[in-house]
Amino acid sequence: MHLPSITSAYLAILALLYTVLAVQVGRLRQRDRAAFGDNGSLRLRSAIRAHANFIEYVPIITLMVAMLEMSGLAAVWVHLLMGALLVSRLLHPLGMYAAPNTLQFRIGRVGGIAITLVLLLACALTILRRVATGL
Repeated sequence: MHLPSITSAYLAILALLYTVLAVQVGRLRQRDRAAFGDNGSLRLRSAIRAHANFIEYVPIITLMVAMLEMSGLAAVWVHLLMGALLVSRLLHPLGMYAAPNTLQFRIGRVGGIAITLVLLLACALTILRRVATGL
């Protein structure tokens, strides 16, 4: 077993993105004078949901990829999984700020969450297969 250095590098980049999302929420809270909730601001609500959606999915997927990396999954697969997670998490907030049913909305929000859900399933199933076969 080795340390998940590939996963760690991607996680550091994802942490920078998370910081940007958090700063955006804080900036909009100050602008809209909303200490709690969204104060009726659609832009703040979108920022809050982009920030929350990130933290709802990134930890579990990253943890699963780290476990796969530590169990010996080929580096190319680790890069593909974490690269896809990074792309999905970059796309999703872009879609959150777009008008519904626009191309930016579909590519960003719908595409981002679709990639995320595929990753969630792929990681879970890969772990279960590796456990079942003793790899």
